[in-house]
Amino acid sequence: MSSATIIRPYRPEDEPAVTDLWSRAVRQAHPFIEGEGTGERARLLREVYLVQADNWVAEDERDGKVLGLLGLLGSEVGGLFVAPEAQGRGIGTQLLEHAAALRGALTLEAFERNEAARAFYAHLGFTERSRRTDESTGETLVALDRPAPLRSVSWLHVRDGRLLSVRTRGNDTFYLPGGKYEPGETAPEALSRELAEELGLSVAPADLAPAFTIHATAHGVNAGRRLHMTCFTGGPQDIDPAPGREIAEYAWFDRHEARERCAPAHMKVVNRLIAEGRMAA
Repeated sequence: MSSATIIRPYRPEDEPAVTDLWSRAVRQAHPFIEGEGTGERARLLREVYLVQADNWVAEDERDGKVLGLLGLLGSEVGGLFVAPEAQGRGIGTQLLEHAAALRGALTLEAFERNEAARAFYAHLGFTERSRRTDESTGETLVALDRPAPLRSVSWLHVRDGRLLSVRTRGNDTFYLPGGKYEPGETAPEALSRELAEELGLSVAPADLAPAFTIHATAHGVNAGRRLHMTCFTGGPQDIDPAPGREIAEYAWFDRHEARERCAPAHMKVVNRLIAEGRMAA
């Protein structure tokens, strides 16, 4: 994912840029559809989809160039397009995870012959539900579903360039301190509770500040399901953890140790902290 890409709501003045990137993207993705990206299909984009859908764009933060378009119809992804020159930078994933953050469970349709798109969606956890024939093109459309991602919270505590990690009893893998929400909790409230339960730390929700959210694949009992993990900083810097009954041990890991002993989402956090200069490469 490009760290210089932001997601924001679509604005009417985006229409020329969005129409251009859509036209180029669909011609590349659907060479089997005659006249794709032009004519009636372009008119429908401008006059129907850009008006009726909940549209979002991916914008290059450095120069303001629009690089991607996401259109939502409730929980259905009506369209996901990335400019050909910007593909491979994680923008499509960023847009899709934004949709999941807004709507939870997602559905969409992809043309059977668009093998690249189907592989992309399968990689992000979508599974096939049904198939139908598209009346306007005669092509087969594959309906895909993905359950709502798991939502969790984690605490970032770096000491001497090492990241605090915990291991639960009966598990060989280390995770970040934190866990899942309980009904009615806000993210800071959930993390405050988890820190008390896991490490015996008293950290008020108001003392926790969101740092970033990691999108990854869950590990362990929920292996394979998408995970949205919101990471927080704040709280005391000098701590003396008292592990709770579920925690077998805690440790501070550098990048190399984290790669060998920690869950995949943990390594994404480490890479982000290295990029921000908070851990050594």
